[in-house]
Amino acid sequence: MPLTMPFGPGDLVVVVLQSPRERIWGALLGLDAAGIALRGLDLTPWEEVLSLIRTGEADQVALGTRFLPMHRVEAMYLDEASSGAPSLAETFRNRTGHEARAFLVPTLPPPA
Repeated sequence: MPLTMPFGPGDLVVVVLQSPRERIWGALLGLDAAGIALRGLDLTPWEEVLSLIRTGEADQVALGTRFLPMHRVEAMYLDEASSGAPSLAETFRNRTGHEARAFLVPTLPPPA
């Protein structure tokens, strides 16, 4: 039975990278054997990011479009609620008043 990928353009995902270890959250732009194209941000300063956006300083957030080569990818997860914990997108909306997808990629259509 062929593997069906649950990931599509516009999906919000968390990518865990190795060497160096990083966690990136963002909107998936593309995925193939070479790597992952993503528009997002590093999760290390998550609380600072939420604070900057909440106080109207979103231009200070290190948001970027990246290509992540597959040899660095350890895992990729859909950003979804789990075991009663909200998704990062839900946390983002609740703490900033902004929709995550619109903030990350304002021109990207919502996933089908």
